[in-house]
Amino acid sequence: MAGRKRRKMKLLAATAPTAPTIPTAPNNGGASSEEREANEHNSLSRVPAELLEQILCRLNLKENVRASAVCKQWLAASISVRVANKPPWLMFFPKFGDMVEFYDPSVRQTYSVELPELRGSRLCYAKDGWLLLYKPRTLSVFFFNPYTRDVINLPALELTYQIVAFSEAPTSPDCLVFTVKHVSPTLVAISTCNPGATEWTTANYQNRLPFVSSIWNKLVFCNGLFYCLSLTGWLGVYDPEEQTWLVRVVPPPRCPENFFVKNWWKGKFMAEHNGDIYVIYTCSTANPVIYKLDQINKIWVEMQTLGGLTLFASFLSSQARTDILGVMRNSIYFSKVRFYGRRCISYSVDHDRYYPRKQCYDWGEQDPFESIWIDAPPDLSAFN
Repeated sequence: MAGRKRRKMKLLAATAPTAPTIPTAPNNGGASSEEREANEHNSLSRVPAELLEQILCRLNLKENVRASAVCKQWLAASISVRVANKPPWLMFFPKFGDMVEFYDPSVRQTYSVELPELRGSRLCYAKDGWLLLYKPRTLSVFFFNPYTRDVINLPALELTYQIVAFSEAPTSPDCLVFTVKHVSPTLVAISTCNPGATEWTTANYQNRLPFVSSIWNKLVFCNGLFYCLSLTGWLGVYDPEEQTWLVRVVPPPRCPENFFVKNWWKGKFMAEHNGDIYVIYTCSTANPVIYKLDQINKIWVEMQTLGGLTLFASFLSSQARTDILGVMRNSIYFSKVRFYGRRCISYSVDHDRYYPRKQCYDWGEQDPFESIWIDAPPDLSAFN
């Protein structure tokens, strides 16, 4: 009986269907690292050219440069879509005559052009390739484009010790010119004007904190607001839409220990970039201190790195740029040129030093109205 049962089980086992064989991926565990890298390289190089360009054009400059090292195909595609910002040029206002000089820090070259339209005027501000100027004798205030020589006049206004700024290029319908001066430590007079207006609008505002206007105050337009940093570090904010003025309860940026020396007020700069506000303190040969305004916590945060940003500092207005090629990233460029116009004084955050070395950084030597950073021209036709 037991024998018949065992024979039956063997017969069932022999006639039962077998399970299908599942194919397995080839085992590359034994492949060398060189072979694996070659396989990865081949797969990356097979990305369609149009798709690759669409991907690469979304990268910033730093990421674009890294991607260009993958292979020859990626290098060619990266270069074809690479967009790099131009640094602004440093414009030097003549003390005598009409010859104006423009210094390009990227190639260390100076260009000259005669601009008799500027005779008898004083620099006030620069933005979007336009200058804002003031003629003290006639109280004339006007915009001037040094590359096209276009002039846009504003109503007359007496500008003594207050600073002036504008929100956008005067060709924009949203352009607004702004100036503030103190009537008393707790009262300021704010004047605004649009291109095409026949007069300035002036209104007085009370301060909760003391705010004294000075030619050494700093002024930027950011996120629809004018920010004014006073001589003592208090931050006044004007909202053009709401027509309100407020001195914010933001502790002033901490100055370097040896900052309060001769001409200390001249070594302070402020710039705006993509909604962020930066303040730079310099003092003699000490390294600059850089702060960024934390809008949420209402404090100034000291910056240890610029994250690829380049700051261009001058007394009347400063600028900031990202995606600049070469060694200019993570640096501050000042409105001073040495070695007969061949070298702009700069400070490298990465290297923690000034270039060139052993230069004098006493800002008291420099006339605040003699130079200003301005957007580079689209071409060199203005200098032919």
